[in-house]
Amino acid sequence: MSFAGAAPRIQVHGHRGARALRPENSLPAFAYAIEQGVDVLEMDLAVTKDDILVVSHDPKMNPVFCVGPEGSKGSQPLIHSMTLAELRKWDCGGKANPGFPKQQAIPGTRVPTLQEVFDLVKSKKSNVEFNIETKISPARPEQTPTPERFAELVLEVVRKNGLTSRVILQSFDFRTLHAMSRMEPKLRLAALYPEHPSLPHRTLLDLAKAAGSGIVSPHFLTVRPEEVAAAHQAGLEVVPWTANEPAIWDKLIAAKVDAIISDDPAALIAYLKSKGLR
Repeated sequence: MSFAGAAPRIQVHGHRGARALRPENSLPAFAYAIEQGVDVLEMDLAVTKDDILVVSHDPKMNPVFCVGPEGSKGSQPLIHSMTLAELRKWDCGGKANPGFPKQQAIPGTRVPTLQEVFDLVKSKKSNVEFNIETKISPARPEQTPTPERFAELVLEVVRKNGLTSRVILQSFDFRTLHAMSRMEPKLRLAALYPEHPSLPHRTLLDLAKAAGSGIVSPHFLTVRPEEVAAAHQAGLEVVPWTANEPAIWDKLIAAKVDAIISDDPAALIAYLKSKGLR
């Protein structure tokens, strides 16, 4: 981490792997992101009925890009209500996401386990890091295990693979961050915060204090240069999400953020190189 100097290197996090080009949160997306030279793979976690950590942003099967087995048309089962074997029957890559016109459909793409993502990275002999989000909400307790159990499951898999130093745990719901801090103080934590008209603005320092985290991850629209400077003064890192346009990248570069989360990591890497920032 380097805050001094005119052109510090800005890290690139591939959002859901590389959602703009490949099925989100999939092994093909993570493989593509690694090949493009990302520093960090960003992903989301859900938990199956049989307590397996799987990589999915949505708590339910998303009909926009997931197709279930015969007889499941129109259904959107909760991942937490399905076993891993049942989840494997869904194809979440055969239909491209219409929100991303450059996305390549890859039929037969299954929701991967966290272990499979770690295995993929090992097979590619990559030193990439992992920014892993626990998708959990106090308003919907039926969708996940308890925060403590969720954090415990994550730590189990991370330790099994010897990746404690290469994982960041992020969440909008700080309960899993607090639980992880108690179980493994060395694992890095990131406080996520959304941009929404109904939500009051919270400073980066306030977020870090509330989450007990060394990283703050605000929506790119909320980034204020003076708050980034204050965060750096306090020894914090600032990693905004999810920025996909050069005009936005320019604002974040000017604000001196430490990393940028993007759906199109290849384009961001090329842009940063053109600015001498990689």
